[in-house]
Amino acid sequence: MRTPLLTLALATAVSLAACSTEGEMRAVDPAAGGGPSTATTAPADEAPAPVPDGPVTTHGLVTVLDDGSGPEMCLGAVAESYPPQCGGPALDGFDFGDVGAESASGVTWGSYALVGTFDGTTFTVTDSTPAALYDPMAEEPVDGLEAACSAPGGSGGGKTSPEDMDATLAAASALPGYASVWLTGDTINVAVTQDADGAEATLRETWDGGLCVTTVEKTDADLNAINQELQTALGDQLLTSGSTTPDALDARVVFDDGSIQDWADATFGDGLVRVTSALVPAS
Repeated sequence: MRTPLLTLALATAVSLAACSTEGEMRAVDPAAGGGPSTATTAPADEAPAPVPDGPVTTHGLVTVLDDGSGPEMCLGAVAESYPPQCGGPALDGFDFGDVGAESASGVTWGSYALVGTFDGTTFTVTDSTPAALYDPMAEEPVDGLEAACSAPGGSGGGKTSPEDMDATLAAASALPGYASVWLTGDTINVAVTQDADGAEATLRETWDGGLCVTTVEKTDADLNAINQELQTALGDQLLTSGSTTPDALDARVVFDDGSIQDWADATFGDGLVRVTSALVPAS
């Protein structure tokens, strides 16, 4: 089963506070996750496709699904249907077991933490733990962005209604050099690449509450263009990519031994693209 393609418009960081921005996210089928390569940095026009040289594990629980063609490990998007729809690397040596699996319409699925080896196409399972028996380690909470200034100002009266906020957020996205907007409490934070004073004056026409305007290097359009290049270069290795903070893109790949991060730094600039790996070395 192929993973459904999930493409969202590159959103602003306002959703970090309002509805969980993931930027322009794209989920792809990692089943053809690339062939072996060395860990050295590839040329700027050729992304590496590393393959782990030892046991790896999923980063927590993943969906395993079998639609009759064999079990697959879903590392990317999972369609919220019944039964769910997703796809990924084929699994060898996997058994759903006696707990944790559901079946409907000829599809069997469940959530599992997996350990095994990965050759770039097939994940050979050496150990699996269903969600019902999985004991996750404590994870650090993920905080939203902080306010862009220490003194957001504002009269606290007048134009502070939800309608005023909506109008101000819309005005922010139309500013010259617009990069992003996010909320911290009732304070509107806006990032632009030029004329912060002019941007603040424009936004004060519709908003009397807390307001912080800051400058960054990359516009929303800049990050969108880079994200498109990233998706093209990484292809089926890429699970999701998008922007959740100004001047940065987050890319989740099937597996990275550091060579994809090195390539991204060399291609797009140090630290602009932050790469995380869905498969990590087993301890």
